[in-house]
Amino acid sequence: MEKLKPHSETVRIFFFWSGIIATFCYRAIVVINNYSHFWTQIFWYIGTVGFIIYFAHRYQISEKRAKLIKKYGFDEKLKNLNGLSEEEKDALKYIFNTLQSSKEKWNFIFIFVLSLVALILGIYLDFIK
Repeated sequence: MEKLKPHSETVRIFFFWSGIIATFCYRAIVVINNYSHFWTQIFWYIGTVGFIIYFAHRYQISEKRAKLIKKYGFDEKLKNLNGLSEEEKDALKYIFNTLQSSKEKWNFIFIFVLSLVALILGIYLDFIK
């Protein structure tokens, strides 16, 4: 198996700013909508594409963490760790359990899919129809 390593700082910054810019664009639409239909559409497309990028990435990270915990049995191995207090073991167990069972990945999927559908519909309505 290849060595596990996080994305490079450049990639992490890209995903971070994708989410920030998307969020800003969606919030700015409320104001821009009063002045320019053209810029409203531009901000909407930037925001939608940004959310697709960001939430697809967050889903992948969430899935990878849960699979690693399960693959290596970290939740079970935690019981045998010496040098950790029961409170520390409970804290780690909580982290492992919530990473595996969290509904955040479904939230990521839902936002990703709805953003993708909205993008496709937007392209159709703005450019094809």
